[in-house]
Amino acid sequence: MEVMERFILDNEPVLRLSIFFGVFAVMALWELASPRRPLTTSKTRRWATNLGIVALDTVLARLIFQVAAVGVALIAADKGWGLFNGLDWPVWLEVLLTVVLLDFAIYIQHVLFHAIPVLWRLHMVHHADLDYDVTTGARFHPIEILLSVGIKMGVVILLGAPAAGVVAFEVILNATAMFNHSNVKIPTGLDSVLRLFVVTPDMHRVHHSDIPNETNSNYGFNLPWWDRLMGTYTAQPSQGHDGMTIGLRQFRDPKKLGLLGVLALPFTGKPGDYPINRGNRGRY
Repeated sequence: MEVMERFILDNEPVLRLSIFFGVFAVMALWELASPRRPLTTSKTRRWATNLGIVALDTVLARLIFQVAAVGVALIAADKGWGLFNGLDWPVWLEVLLTVVLLDFAIYIQHVLFHAIPVLWRLHMVHHADLDYDVTTGARFHPIEILLSVGIKMGVVILLGAPAAGVVAFEVILNATAMFNHSNVKIPTGLDSVLRLFVVTPDMHRVHHSDIPNETNSNYGFNLPWWDRLMGTYTAQPSQGHDGMTIGLRQFRDPKKLGLLGVLALPFTGKPGDYPINRGNRGRY
């Protein structure tokens, strides 16, 4: 194993955590200084729930998957598995393609979690947040996280993705997920330019509307191109960003959306009319 590969593997958790906390702090302070919308529920209660889920997700993922996605990339390289390990392309090109192709895989996965009822039940946890801020970007049910990690590892093996590309993808995805879930105000003109290259808060906030057709649009987390190419792009919410309702129509009681309630949601809550294959196909 090359020295650089070993360095990446040994320092990947520290690298990811450092960037996570750095971006989180920046976005949280930006939200305080220039919020896009007033919050409607207790921030303390929501943050306790959302950050509690993050802690649980992290522990479970590390316990169940002893090797992270970057470790799988190194194993695939050693065994010669996957597309890129059979090609002699420049490393920079393989890293770039890894970031782009993994992002497309996450887009497809996201659509499937809206289309398949049993997966939607898990994904409801993310959408049931009654407000929209930096913590929403990491609010996913532990079972969804475990499935996502498994899917990502499978794609890494199929691609033969280089370890550096996997690290770059995960760092970028974590940072952009916190950015585009943030409750920050960005001038309209600047937003219209930024969303040509990255999913912005105003673009992704539409996805958290309680109107099913809007919920089933703007699936991108990082690159904004997939929604336009696949016909799932909605420019603005029909009721405007100030007038739109965040969350799901069947879950409106904050007292029932604490940590335990949210963890039980896939098993006790009703999916509503949101799954794509239940006659609600959004913009498809």
